[in-house]
Amino acid sequence: MAETAHHVDTPPRPKPEDLLLEIRNLRIEARVYPPGESPRDITIVDGVSLTLERGKVLGLIGESGAGKSTIGLSAMGYGRGGVRITGGEVILNGRDILKTGISGFRKLRGREVCYVAQSAAAAFNPAHRLMDQVVEAAVEHGAATRAVAEARAIALFKKLSLPNPETIGERYPHQVSGGQLQRVMTAMALCSEPDLIVFDEPTTALDVTTQIDVLAAIKDAIRDTGVAALYITHDLAVVAQVSDEIMVLRHGKLVEWGGTQQIIKEPRQEYTNALVSVHHIEHTEKVPTKTPILSAKNITASYSGGGPKVLKNVSVDIFAGQTLAVVGESGSGKSTLARAITGLLPPEQGTITFNGRTLSPRLANRTKDDLRELQMIYQMADVAMNPRQTVGTIIGRPLGFYFGLRGKERDRRIAELLDKIEMGKGFIDRYPAELSGGQKQRVCIARALAAKPKLIICDEVTSALDPLVANGILKLLLGLQAEEDVAYLFITHDLATVKSIADSIAVMYRGEVVRYGPKSKVLTPPFDAYTDLLLSSVPEMEVGWLEKAIKGRRMESAGN
Repeated sequence: MAETAHHVDTPPRPKPEDLLLEIRNLRIEARVYPPGESPRDITIVDGVSLTLERGKVLGLIGESGAGKSTIGLSAMGYGRGGVRITGGEVILNGRDILKTGISGFRKLRGREVCYVAQSAAAAFNPAHRLMDQVVEAAVEHGAATRAVAEARAIALFKKLSLPNPETIGERYPHQVSGGQLQRVMTAMALCSEPDLIVFDEPTTALDVTTQIDVLAAIKDAIRDTGVAALYITHDLAVVAQVSDEIMVLRHGKLVEWGGTQQIIKEPRQEYTNALVSVHHIEHTEKVPTKTPILSAKNITASYSGGGPKVLKNVSVDIFAGQTLAVVGESGSGKSTLARAITGLLPPEQGTITFNGRTLSPRLANRTKDDLRELQMIYQMADVAMNPRQTVGTIIGRPLGFYFGLRGKERDRRIAELLDKIEMGKGFIDRYPAELSGGQKQRVCIARALAAKPKLIICDEVTSALDPLVANGILKLLLGLQAEEDVAYLFITHDLATVKSIADSIAVMYRGEVVRYGPKSKVLTPPFDAYTDLLLSSVPEMEVGWLEKAIKGRRMESAGN
């Protein structure tokens, strides 16, 4: 997989009147500060060029660190985290925006170019109502009066199928769901009537049922407004639904660029073919042992005493050396169940038995062995590690806390754990910023393993990773499970992941378990209505799949 940009076929150049964005020989660098060494510059984007027609969508795909988001943000003249654009041109509407200076960027951003981030929750100010934030850019740039901008926002809320479009703008960000907030952010980007929108992984954090609604809303909005878009993602099945063309990137270089159908059906480069044909792991379901390592019985919980129940009489068992996958849409109670098991949300009713003993409902009352034997790996490795600590310090902390290891004995164990996660002791002095997304997640896995746990809760640990890296993480987890006999509670909204790793499955909906049992039974029809909806909402790598899925939903709804 050593392709370079020198042998890449590119689509024909658009007619001048159709050309909106042209990036020529873009070079982007960042300065790194290795411990004990002099600062040095590294190249993040190396000589990438592209063109985008008005009203068209170009998908940017590739693994973590490929330069997708960096290129997308360059269309706004922006480099985040100390990144610098050091070469090339970014020509928007006939002018090189890199020569316009700070004042030019301020006029451009939020008017000609808008940005839709991956995490809507992090992109909104929690202290301001949605409507104030949606219309702000349009009003500030003089694109519309406040009254016109609000009318435009309400029309966009309707177009994006948001509930109560006339009044939803009066809510605060925490008062709407993740999928609704993502659509509100799309409305915010469209409200200024920009020429270009940069969509940066806008559905990655959403469950499949919500994702299909957001994708359909985004596609309809693009079609109806005529806005052009750069659509950044690591999910080929998703980008196939919205893009006219796809650009494949790796290590900051262009690998392949072509029409969506050609990239998916007839990839010309080895790396593109690997992305398209990634094979999910064939995992044989294991027969459970007689006694579960963890048993949650009749768990009921709420976030405030006497408030709405977020878990309702939930019962599940997890067996040693096996994986229970918990699936369901956003708000179904998946992560809440994990919080109850870990003691972060004490249940109002029910008991949790772990390794032969009843756990205290509250984390503060649990023993050191309770804490050690029940570990957790989080979705966002970026925020789960201290950026000022080295890999060795991060992995070494549980070794000191639980086992009192110091000095050479501690270093030897850290090296062993780095070998287990297939990284090696050469990474011991690196900082999180010097690691790829997949490497960061492997370090989090090693930190959990350092405690020698009986059970690890994996909360969406592959959802932010590209397919090739995610596959590597899943293979690593299965290998470690066989070697260490550790059990996993695997929380995910990715059903392909469930098929790859699960022995048993619990499907959750509105705080209840609606389907539960061995994987072979849960994934075999006849299905209940909700499980059927989940399975039918998994995107397929096929142009036109989204329209078929939406049509199927409407027919089913009409039949009911």
